[in-house]
Amino acid sequence: MRVVFLGSPPFATPILRRLLESRHEVLGLVTPPDRPRGRGRGVSRSELATLADDAGLPVLQPASTKDPEFVAALAGLGADALMVASYGEILRSEILDLCPHGALNVHGSLLPRWRGASPIQRAVAAGDAQTGVSIQRMVLALDAGDVLLSRATPIGATETSADLFARLADLGAAAAVEALDQIEDGDARYEPQDTELVTLAPKLTKDDGRIDFDRDPGSVARHVRAMTTWPGARTRLPDGRDLVVLEALPVEPAGATPADGPAGTVLAGPGLVVQARGGGVRLRRLKPAGKGAMDDDAFLNGARLEPGERLG
Repeated sequence: MRVVFLGSPPFATPILRRLLESRHEVLGLVTPPDRPRGRGRGVSRSELATLADDAGLPVLQPASTKDPEFVAALAGLGADALMVASYGEILRSEILDLCPHGALNVHGSLLPRWRGASPIQRAVAAGDAQTGVSIQRMVLALDAGDVLLSRATPIGATETSADLFARLADLGAAAAVEALDQIEDGDARYEPQDTELVTLAPKLTKDDGRIDFDRDPGSVARHVRAMTTWPGARTRLPDGRDLVVLEALPVEPAGATPADGPAGTVLAGPGLVVQARGGGVRLRRLKPAGKGAMDDDAFLNGARLEPGERLG
């Protein structure tokens, strides 16, 4: 199969690498323009674009896929199919219909569950026992195309979305190659999605990171795992400063402090234990504003937080 790959790092990088190692021919990479990175905000090449450069691939970086010059350049590559992974722009029909085998998308969930931009974070936050990747034929409706194949994997009890993100990228890489193998071999079978099972995973905003302590301790802990690394799980200290929470664990509150006070109330330790709905949650790893990551005991040594004060 002659393929053009469209994607953005980091999810797309292992997928392109696996395609380059496969029997299929990658004709080029389409990726967003280089952008400022790091503290110096200098414009630098992404890992994905560098991988394509090293492989001798032409790299197209349109400001918009609506640009007629880009569409003409893409058509000129003569691909059998497009393979898309985390590109970040909605593709119009003139792109989706450009190749004989259309455009295939590597999606980080078991469709039709979690259609949308944040399937990995939503699966962790919801407490799903498993997730996976789906290779779907792209259509104009969001993640609604027929599914060529899916590959499932369990979600670990303490796994963060960052951990899962890396695993699904590797799983998606293998699935992308397998999908192209099936198409080339004439074995491809597309299955329509069950619309009654659709759940949505809207794009996350920074506000989605805010911790709602008026939920059960397990939900709070999953929220923290889900929001790693973007947008980051955060709460607010009594003095108004933000506090990033890197790890949270459901616990039984200790001491004489009642376990049914207002959500967000600091309880007796050990560690930084906060009242959730029906129990306590320990904020085990923290990153105060302007400081590095630390455990809760180190944080409490200088924070002057007392039982009865409230977070949030």
